[in-house]
Amino acid sequence: MREPGALVRRIESSTPVEREREVDGLRAIAILGVVFGHWIVTGVYAGVDHWQTDSPLRHLPDFAPVTWLLQPLALFFLVGGYVAARSQVRADRYRPWARRRMIRLGRPIAALLVVWTVSMAVLADFVAGDTLYTVGKLVLSPLWFVLVYAGLTALTPLVVRLGRAGPVLAIGTVLVVDLTRFAADGPAVVGWVNVLAGWLVPYSLGVLWAGPHRARVERLGGPLLVAGALVCAGLIRYGGYPVSMVGVPGEAISNLNPPTLAAVAFGLAQCGLALLVRAPLRRALSRHPRTWAVVALVNLSAMTVFLWHQSAMLAVTSLGIALGGLPGLGTVPDELPWIVARIGWMSVFAGALLVLWAVFHRWEAGGRGPGDSRRSS
Repeated sequence: MREPGALVRRIESSTPVEREREVDGLRAIAILGVVFGHWIVTGVYAGVDHWQTDSPLRHLPDFAPVTWLLQPLALFFLVGGYVAARSQVRADRYRPWARRRMIRLGRPIAALLVVWTVSMAVLADFVAGDTLYTVGKLVLSPLWFVLVYAGLTALTPLVVRLGRAGPVLAIGTVLVVDLTRFAADGPAVVGWVNVLAGWLVPYSLGVLWAGPHRARVERLGGPLLVAGALVCAGLIRYGGYPVSMVGVPGEAISNLNPPTLAAVAFGLAQCGLALLVRAPLRRALSRHPRTWAVVALVNLSAMTVFLWHQSAMLAVTSLGIALGGLPGLGTVPDELPWIVARIGWMSVFAGALLVLWAVFHRWEAGGRGPGDSRRSS
Protein backbone atom coordinates (compact mmCIF):
# COMPACT_ATOMS: atom_id res chain seq x y z
CA MET A 1 0.00 0.00 0.00
CA ARG A 2 1.31 3.45 -0.87
CA GLU A 3 2.34 5.54 2.16
CA PRO A 4 0.10 8.60 2.67
CA GLY A 5 3.11 10.90 2.67
CA ALA A 6 4.33 9.46 -0.62
CA LEU A 7 0.89 9.92 -2.18
CA VAL A 8 0.77 13.54 -1.00
CA ARG A 9 4.20 14.21 -2.52
CA ARG A 10 3.20 12.52 -5.76
CA ILE A 11 0.05 14.61 -6.08
CA GLU A 12 1.91 17.81 -5.21
CA SER A 13 4.72 17.14 -7.68
CA SER A 14 2.30 16.26 -10.49
CA THR A 15 0.23 19.42 -10.06
CA PRO A 16 1.15 22.06 -12.67
CA VAL A 17 2.19 25.44 -11.33
CA GLU A 18 -0.61 27.09 -13.29
CA ARG A 19 -3.26 24.81 -11.77
CA GLU A 20 -6.15 26.87 -10.38
CA ARG A 21 -6.40 25.04 -7.10
CA GLU A 22 -9.16 27.28 -5.80
CA VAL A 23 -11.50 26.00 -8.54
CA ASP A 24 -10.92 22.42 -7.44
CA GLY A 25 -11.32 23.51 -3.82
CA LEU A 26 -14.71 25.05 -4.49
CA ARG A 27 -15.90 21.90 -6.27
CA ALA A 28 -14.73 19.71 -3.38
CA ILE A 29 -16.56 21.95 -0.89
CA ALA A 30 -19.73 21.69 -2.99
CA ILE A 31 -19.65 17.90 -3.31
CA LEU A 32 -18.75 17.20 0.31
CA GLY A 33 -21.30 19.76 1.49
CA VAL A 34 -24.08 18.02 -0.42
CA VAL A 35 -22.98 14.60 0.84
CA PHE A 36 -22.87 15.56 4.51
CA GLY A 37 -26.06 17.57 4.13
CA HIS A 38 -27.95 14.57 2.79
CA TRP A 39 -26.59 12.38 5.55
CA ILE A 40 -27.83 14.77 8.22
CA VAL A 41 -31.33 15.51 6.90
CA THR A 42 -32.25 12.03 5.64
CA GLY A 43 -33.57 9.50 8.12
CA VAL A 44 -34.47 5.93 7.17
CA TYR A 45 -36.28 3.67 9.63
CA ALA A 46 -38.39 0.51 9.70
CA GLY A 47 -42.09 1.38 9.63
CA VAL A 48 -44.96 -0.99 10.34
CA ASP A 49 -44.44 -3.05 7.20
CA HIS A 50 -41.65 -1.38 5.21
CA TRP A 51 -38.75 1.05 5.40
CA GLN A 52 -39.69 4.72 5.35
CA THR A 53 -37.84 8.01 5.02
CA ASP A 54 -38.27 11.18 7.04
CA SER A 55 -36.39 14.39 7.74
CA PRO A 56 -35.55 16.01 11.08
CA LEU A 57 -36.51 19.30 9.43
CA ARG A 58 -40.15 18.19 9.45
CA HIS A 59 -40.10 17.67 13.21
CA LEU A 60 -37.67 20.48 14.12
CA PRO A 61 -38.53 23.40 11.81
CA ASP A 62 -36.44 25.84 13.86
CA PHE A 63 -33.37 24.15 12.39
CA ALA A 64 -34.31 25.08 8.81
CA PRO A 65 -31.63 27.85 8.65
CA VAL A 66 -29.00 25.13 9.05
CA THR A 67 -29.83 24.09 5.48
CA TRP A 68 -28.16 27.29 4.29
CA LEU A 69 -24.90 25.49 5.02
CA LEU A 70 -26.02 22.16 3.57
CA GLN A 71 -27.09 23.11 0.04
CA PRO A 72 -24.02 24.33 -1.91
CA LEU A 73 -25.12 23.07 -5.33
CA ALA A 74 -24.73 26.52 -6.89
CA LEU A 75 -20.98 26.27 -6.26
CA PHE A 76 -20.78 23.08 -8.28
CA PHE A 77 -22.63 24.61 -11.22
CA LEU A 78 -20.47 27.77 -11.02
CA VAL A 79 -17.31 25.68 -11.20
CA GLY A 80 -18.87 23.38 -13.80
CA GLY A 81 -19.59 26.30 -16.12
CA TYR A 82 -16.11 27.70 -15.61
CA VAL A 83 -14.30 24.42 -16.34
CA ALA A 84 -16.54 23.46 -19.27
CA ALA A 85 -16.15 26.84 -20.95
CA ARG A 86 -12.37 26.78 -20.64
CA SER A 87 -12.03 23.24 -21.95
CA GLN A 88 -14.55 23.76 -24.76
CA VAL A 89 -12.68 26.81 -26.03
CA ARG A 90 -9.46 24.76 -26.18
CA ALA A 91 -11.19 21.89 -28.03
CA ASP A 92 -10.84 21.66 -31.79
CA ARG A 93 -14.34 20.30 -32.39
CA TYR A 94 -17.52 20.23 -30.32
CA ARG A 95 -18.56 16.59 -30.83
CA PRO A 96 -15.36 14.93 -29.57
CA TRP A 97 -15.30 17.34 -26.63
CA ALA A 98 -18.93 16.65 -25.72
CA ARG A 99 -18.45 12.89 -26.17
CA ARG A 100 -15.52 12.85 -23.75
CA ARG A 101 -17.43 14.76 -21.10
CA MET A 102 -20.57 12.65 -21.48
CA ILE A 103 -18.53 9.46 -21.18
CA ARG A 104 -16.89 10.85 -18.06
CA LEU A 105 -20.35 11.38 -16.56
CA GLY A 106 -21.91 8.23 -17.99
CA ARG A 107 -19.38 5.66 -16.79
CA PRO A 108 -20.08 6.10 -13.04
CA ILE A 109 -23.83 6.26 -13.73
CA ALA A 110 -23.63 2.96 -15.60
CA ALA A 111 -21.82 1.35 -12.67
CA LEU A 112 -24.47 2.55 -10.23
CA LEU A 113 -27.37 1.37 -12.40
CA VAL A 114 -25.88 -2.06 -13.08
CA VAL A 115 -25.08 -2.76 -9.44
CA TRP A 116 -28.44 -1.60 -8.13
CA THR A 117 -30.46 -3.26 -10.90
CA VAL A 118 -28.90 -6.60 -10.00
CA SER A 119 -29.28 -5.88 -6.27
CA MET A 120 -32.96 -5.02 -6.64
CA ALA A 121 -33.60 -8.18 -8.64
CA VAL A 122 -31.99 -10.28 -5.91
CA LEU A 123 -33.69 -8.44 -3.03
CA ALA A 124 -37.14 -8.64 -4.67
CA ASP A 125 -37.58 -12.20 -3.34
CA PHE A 126 -36.79 -11.22 0.24
CA VAL A 127 -37.81 -7.59 0.75
CA ALA A 128 -41.20 -5.88 0.61
CA GLY A 129 -41.91 -3.92 -2.53
CA ASP A 130 -42.47 -0.66 -0.64
CA THR A 131 -39.08 -1.04 1.02
CA LEU A 132 -37.44 -1.58 -2.37
CA TYR A 133 -39.16 1.58 -3.59
CA THR A 134 -37.78 3.56 -0.64
CA VAL A 135 -34.27 2.23 -1.21
CA GLY A 136 -34.41 2.71 -4.97
CA LYS A 137 -35.65 6.27 -4.64
CA LEU A 138 -32.77 7.15 -2.33
CA VAL A 139 -29.96 5.55 -4.30
CA LEU A 140 -31.20 6.94 -7.62
CA SER A 141 -32.05 10.44 -6.34
CA PRO A 142 -28.59 11.86 -7.19
CA LEU A 143 -29.20 11.14 -10.87
CA TRP A 144 -31.41 14.21 -11.36
CA PHE A 145 -28.44 16.41 -10.54
CA VAL A 146 -26.10 14.60 -12.93
CA LEU A 147 -28.64 14.73 -15.74
CA VAL A 148 -29.16 18.48 -15.33
CA TYR A 149 -25.40 18.99 -15.18
CA ALA A 150 -24.94 16.91 -18.32
CA GLY A 151 -27.61 18.93 -20.13
CA LEU A 152 -25.98 22.23 -19.24
CA THR A 153 -22.58 20.88 -20.22
CA ALA A 154 -23.91 19.95 -23.65
CA LEU A 155 -25.29 23.49 -24.00
CA THR A 156 -21.98 25.15 -23.10
CA PRO A 157 -21.30 26.61 -26.60
CA LEU A 158 -24.75 28.22 -26.60
CA VAL A 159 -24.21 29.60 -23.10
CA VAL A 160 -20.86 31.02 -24.22
CA ARG A 161 -22.56 32.78 -27.12
CA LEU A 162 -25.22 34.23 -24.83
CA GLY A 163 -22.49 35.96 -22.83
CA ARG A 164 -23.72 38.44 -20.24
CA ALA A 165 -27.31 37.86 -21.37
CA GLY A 166 -27.16 34.26 -20.09
CA PRO A 167 -27.64 34.90 -16.35
CA VAL A 168 -30.18 37.64 -17.03
CA LEU A 169 -32.32 35.43 -19.26
CA ALA A 170 -32.11 32.55 -16.79
CA ILE A 171 -33.14 34.73 -13.82
CA GLY A 172 -35.96 36.21 -15.87
CA THR A 173 -37.23 32.74 -16.73
CA VAL A 174 -37.22 31.69 -13.08
CA LEU A 175 -39.09 34.88 -12.14
CA VAL A 176 -41.77 34.33 -14.79
CA VAL A 177 -42.20 30.70 -13.80
CA ASP A 178 -42.57 31.56 -10.11
CA LEU A 179 -45.07 34.31 -10.86
CA THR A 180 -47.03 31.86 -12.98
CA ARG A 181 -47.00 29.20 -10.27
CA PHE A 182 -47.62 31.30 -7.18
CA ALA A 183 -49.11 34.68 -8.16
CA ALA A 184 -51.25 33.45 -11.07
CA ASP A 185 -52.01 30.06 -9.50
CA GLY A 186 -50.76 28.31 -12.63
CA PRO A 187 -50.14 24.58 -13.00
CA ALA A 188 -47.40 23.16 -10.78
CA VAL A 189 -45.84 21.38 -13.74
CA VAL A 190 -44.63 24.74 -15.07
CA GLY A 191 -42.18 24.83 -12.18
CA TRP A 192 -40.05 22.12 -13.71
CA VAL A 193 -38.82 24.61 -16.30
CA ASN A 194 -36.75 25.97 -13.42
CA VAL A 195 -34.82 22.72 -13.09
CA LEU A 196 -32.80 23.85 -16.09
CA ALA A 197 -33.26 27.61 -15.84
CA GLY A 198 -32.49 27.80 -12.12
CA TRP A 199 -29.16 25.99 -12.36
CA LEU A 200 -28.34 27.80 -15.59
CA VAL A 201 -27.89 30.96 -13.49
CA PRO A 202 -24.72 29.87 -11.65
CA TYR A 203 -23.56 27.80 -14.64
CA SER A 204 -23.71 30.77 -17.01
CA LEU A 205 -22.00 32.91 -14.38
CA GLY A 206 -19.19 30.33 -14.36
CA VAL A 207 -19.01 30.51 -18.15
CA LEU A 208 -18.67 34.29 -17.93
CA TRP A 209 -15.98 33.87 -15.28
CA ALA A 210 -13.96 31.77 -17.73
CA GLY A 211 -14.21 34.28 -20.59
CA PRO A 212 -13.03 37.78 -21.42
CA HIS A 213 -15.23 39.24 -18.66
CA ARG A 214 -13.31 37.37 -15.94
CA ALA A 215 -12.02 40.42 -14.07
CA ARG A 216 -15.45 42.03 -14.12
CA VAL A 217 -17.09 38.86 -12.78
CA GLU A 218 -14.53 38.56 -9.99
CA ARG A 219 -15.30 42.12 -8.90
CA LEU A 220 -18.96 41.08 -8.50
CA GLY A 221 -18.19 38.89 -5.49
CA GLY A 222 -19.26 41.39 -2.86
CA PRO A 223 -22.35 42.73 -4.70
CA LEU A 224 -23.56 39.21 -5.50
CA LEU A 225 -23.16 38.09 -1.90
CA VAL A 226 -25.01 41.09 -0.47
CA ALA A 227 -27.73 41.36 -3.13
CA GLY A 228 -28.34 37.61 -3.26
CA ALA A 229 -28.62 37.35 0.52
CA LEU A 230 -30.95 40.36 0.78
CA VAL A 231 -33.23 39.17 -2.03
CA CYS A 232 -33.35 35.67 -0.61
CA ALA A 233 -34.18 36.98 2.87
CA GLY A 234 -36.86 39.28 1.43
CA LEU A 235 -38.48 36.47 -0.52
CA ILE A 236 -38.58 34.31 2.59
CA ARG A 237 -39.87 37.11 4.83
CA TYR A 238 -42.39 38.72 2.49
CA GLY A 239 -42.85 36.33 -0.43
CA GLY A 240 -43.87 33.23 1.46
CA TYR A 241 -40.92 31.11 0.33
CA PRO A 242 -39.73 28.38 2.73
CA VAL A 243 -36.78 29.02 5.01
CA SER A 244 -35.26 25.64 4.20
CA MET A 245 -33.10 25.44 1.07
CA VAL A 246 -33.76 21.71 0.79
CA GLY A 247 -37.06 19.87 0.48
CA VAL A 248 -38.99 19.13 3.66
CA PRO A 249 -41.58 16.31 3.66
CA GLY A 250 -45.10 17.66 3.97
CA GLU A 251 -44.33 21.24 2.91
CA ALA A 252 -46.39 22.62 0.03
CA ILE A 253 -43.41 24.44 -1.53
CA SER A 254 -39.83 23.27 -1.91
CA ASN A 255 -37.05 25.69 -2.75
CA LEU A 256 -35.09 22.89 -4.40
CA ASN A 257 -37.52 20.64 -6.27
CA PRO A 258 -37.91 22.55 -8.51
CA PRO A 259 -35.62 25.54 -7.80
CA THR A 260 -37.42 28.73 -6.86
CA LEU A 261 -36.41 32.37 -7.17
CA ALA A 262 -35.35 32.22 -3.51
CA ALA A 263 -33.02 29.31 -4.26
CA VAL A 264 -31.55 31.22 -7.21
CA ALA A 265 -30.93 34.29 -5.06
CA PHE A 266 -29.36 32.07 -2.40
CA GLY A 267 -27.16 30.48 -5.07
CA LEU A 268 -26.01 33.88 -6.31
CA ALA A 269 -25.01 34.77 -2.75
CA GLN A 270 -22.98 31.56 -2.62
CA CYS A 271 -21.32 32.40 -5.93
CA GLY A 272 -20.45 35.85 -4.61
CA LEU A 273 -18.86 34.34 -1.52
CA ALA A 274 -16.92 31.89 -3.69
CA LEU A 275 -15.53 34.72 -5.79
CA LEU A 276 -14.49 36.58 -2.65
CA VAL A 277 -12.62 33.66 -1.11
CA ARG A 278 -10.98 32.34 -4.28
CA ALA A 279 -7.61 34.06 -3.67
CA PRO A 280 -7.17 33.03 0.01
CA LEU A 281 -8.39 29.54 -0.87
CA ARG A 282 -5.76 29.26 -3.61
CA ARG A 283 -3.02 30.35 -1.20
CA ALA A 284 -4.19 27.91 1.48
CA LEU A 285 -4.21 24.97 -0.92
CA SER A 286 -0.75 25.90 -2.20
CA ARG A 287 0.68 26.03 1.33
CA HIS A 288 -0.90 22.82 2.64
CA PRO A 289 -0.08 19.83 0.40
CA ARG A 290 -2.11 17.37 2.48
CA THR A 291 -5.26 19.44 2.12
CA TRP A 292 -4.58 19.84 -1.58
CA ALA A 293 -4.16 16.07 -1.91
CA VAL A 294 -7.62 15.50 -0.42
CA VAL A 295 -9.10 18.14 -2.74
CA ALA A 296 -7.40 16.61 -5.78
CA LEU A 297 -8.64 13.11 -4.92
CA VAL A 298 -12.22 14.34 -4.43
CA ASN A 299 -12.09 16.11 -7.79
CA LEU A 300 -10.75 13.03 -9.57
CA SER A 301 -13.87 11.10 -8.55
CA ALA A 302 -16.46 13.73 -7.67
CA MET A 303 -19.27 11.93 -9.47
CA THR A 304 -18.41 8.62 -7.81
CA VAL A 305 -18.56 10.22 -4.37
CA PHE A 306 -21.82 11.96 -5.20
CA LEU A 307 -23.55 8.96 -6.80
CA TRP A 308 -22.64 6.45 -4.08
CA HIS A 309 -23.04 8.51 -0.91
CA GLN A 310 -26.68 7.49 -0.40
CA SER A 311 -25.73 3.84 -0.88
CA ALA A 312 -23.11 4.20 1.84
CA MET A 313 -25.67 5.67 4.22
CA LEU A 314 -28.15 2.89 3.45
CA ALA A 315 -25.55 0.18 4.01
CA VAL A 316 -24.81 1.47 7.51
CA THR A 317 -28.47 2.20 8.23
CA SER A 318 -29.47 -1.35 7.33
CA LEU A 319 -27.20 -2.60 10.12
CA GLY A 320 -28.83 -0.18 12.55
CA ILE A 321 -32.30 -1.35 11.55
CA ALA A 322 -31.21 -4.99 11.87
CA LEU A 323 -30.15 -4.21 15.45
CA GLY A 324 -33.56 -2.73 16.23
CA GLY A 325 -32.57 0.88 15.69
CA LEU A 326 -29.82 2.93 17.30
CA PRO A 327 -29.71 6.62 18.29
CA GLY A 328 -29.46 8.55 15.03
CA LEU A 329 -29.57 5.38 12.93
CA GLY A 330 -32.63 3.46 11.80
CA THR A 331 -34.96 5.48 14.04
CA VAL A 332 -37.47 8.29 13.45
CA PRO A 333 -35.61 11.65 13.25
CA ASP A 334 -38.01 13.54 15.47
CA GLU A 335 -35.82 14.94 18.28
CA LEU A 336 -32.68 17.00 18.74
CA PRO A 337 -30.73 14.02 20.21
CA TRP A 338 -31.27 12.25 16.89
CA ILE A 339 -29.36 15.00 15.07
CA VAL A 340 -26.56 14.93 17.64
CA ALA A 341 -26.29 11.16 17.33
CA ARG A 342 -26.46 11.33 13.53
CA ILE A 343 -23.47 13.67 13.46
CA GLY A 344 -21.60 10.98 15.37
CA TRP A 345 -22.36 8.51 12.56
CA MET A 346 -20.80 10.71 9.88
CA SER A 347 -17.40 9.03 10.18
CA VAL A 348 -18.99 5.59 9.78
CA PHE A 349 -20.87 6.73 6.67
CA ALA A 350 -17.63 8.20 5.35
CA GLY A 351 -15.85 4.89 5.93
CA ALA A 352 -18.53 3.02 4.01
CA LEU A 353 -18.32 5.57 1.19
CA LEU A 354 -14.54 5.14 1.10
CA VAL A 355 -15.02 1.41 0.54
CA LEU A 356 -17.47 2.08 -2.30
CA TRP A 357 -15.07 4.66 -3.75
CA ALA A 358 -12.24 2.11 -3.73
CA VAL A 359 -14.41 -0.29 -5.74
CA PHE A 360 -16.07 2.09 -8.22
CA HIS A 361 -13.88 5.17 -8.71
CA ARG A 362 -12.02 3.52 -11.60
CA TRP A 363 -15.23 3.79 -13.65
CA GLU A 364 -14.89 7.55 -13.49
CA ALA A 365 -11.11 7.84 -13.44
CA GLY A 366 -10.73 6.10 -16.81
CA GLY A 367 -7.32 4.68 -15.98
CA ARG A 368 -5.87 7.74 -14.26
CA GLY A 369 -3.97 7.13 -11.07
CA PRO A 370 -4.62 9.01 -7.82
CA GLY A 371 -1.46 10.98 -8.30
CA ASP A 372 -2.54 12.45 -11.61
CA SER A 373 -4.11 15.77 -10.70
CA ARG A 374 -3.54 17.32 -14.10
CA ARG A 375 -6.89 16.26 -15.52
CA SER A 376 -9.13 16.46 -12.48
CA SER A 377 -11.17 19.21 -14.08
